Parts: sequence; structure tokens; C-alpha cells
Amino acid sequence: MRGDDRLLELQELDTSIDRLEARRRHIESGEEVDQARRLTEEAEGRVGELRMALDSIGAEERRLEHDISSIDQRIKAEQGRLYDGSVMNPKELQAIQAEVTSLRSRKSRLEDEELGQMERREELEKRLPALEAGLNEARERLDELEASSEREVGEIAAGLRQRRGERERLAAEFDEELLELYEDLRAGKRGVAAVALRDGVCQGCHEKLSPLYLDRLKRSEGIRRCEYCRRILVIE
Repeated sequence: MRGDDRLLELQELDTSIDRLEARRRHIESGEEVDQARRLTEEAEGRVGELRMALDSIGAEERRLEHDISSIDQRIKAEQGRLYDGSVMNPKELQAIQAEVTSLRSRKSRLEDEELGQMERREELEKRLPALEAGLNEARERLDELEASSEREVGEIAAGLRQRRGERERLAAEFDEELLELYEDLRAGKRGVAAVALRDGVCQGCHEKLSPLYLDRLKRSEGIRRCEYCRRILVIE
């Protein structure tokens, strides 16, 4: 029967098992995949909103182009009437000139609006590649997680079988009283029951033991425990 000379090895195995089990629970909960899916949906939303904005701008540009073209045709028609000799009445000619002036003013306003839409479209188009790249990255990450989760769970299961087998063989070599204390401490100390005592410092709570207590430990042949956190100490 062994004492505490290999207790740190047992603790290391148990810590490894705890981590693997925690990782398996995390994967099986689907949290990582759900988070990746949410990020993908958010990226899709941003790209979709930008594309809708570009479509809206495109439609507005086409409307403005149509209105400008219509005004151009009206200006040409009115100018034709102004100079083709078909209208002789001075008041009517004056009215036609005023209409041409008004149409040109409206055309200028529409052209300014069209320029503003073009500038906005160019600004949004500059943002699109980065958003699309982010979306592609999010989709790839989601695909990778969905594909790897099942494989990783299998690898974890194999790792757990191996470590539990090692633990069972190692635990059989310990004194029953020491093992019982170890298990009780693990349950109450977040899985860490045995730690090294290095340079007079407990590696569990990181407190420096008093000289008097250290001297008592060195002379003790029983189970050594930290005076602060009460974990089992293995003197290195």
C-alpha cells in the first residue's frame, strides 16, 4: 500500500478527467454551436440590411434618372416651341421661357439629389466587402464547429476511458483512509484535494505556512495537511 508519494499523480489524473467531462458537457450543451449560429445570423442581418439599402438607393437613382430624362425632353420641347416660330405671342413666349427656366432649376435639384445618392451608394459599397468577409468567416466557423463537435466528443470519450482506467489502477495502491480523505476533500475543494508544498508555500491556497507548523509537518509521519485550506500536502 502506498502513502502519499503518488498522490499528486492521482490529483493530476482527476483534474484531467474533470476538465474532459466539463468540456464534453459544454459541447453537448451546444453552446458553442449556438453562439456561432447567432454570430452568423447577425452577420447575415448586417449584410442583408446593407444590400437592401443599396437596392433602395439603386431604385431611387433610377427614378431620378427617369425624372431628369423626362425634364430634358420637356425642356427640348419647350425650347423648340420657343425658337421654331410656331408661337408669336410675346406673353406666351415669355411664359415658355419661364417654364424652361423652372424646368432647368428642377433638373438641377434632381441632379444634386442623384449625386447625393451616388455618393451614399459608393460609401455603402466600400463597407460591403468587409461585411461579406465577416459573414463568410462566421459561416465557415459554424460549419467547422458543427462538423468537429461530434468528432471531439468521441475523442473525449476515448480520453476519459483511458484516464479512468489509469486512475482505477492507481487508486487501488493507496491507503484506504488516505483515499477516503482525498475524496472528501475533492468534493469540498472544487476538485483539488492534494497539492504540493513548495518552499513552505501551499500550492492550493498559496499561503506560506508558519515555521512552527512546517517543523511539525517535517517531523510528522501521518497525513500532512495545510494549516489554512486543510488540503493534503505533498512535500517536494
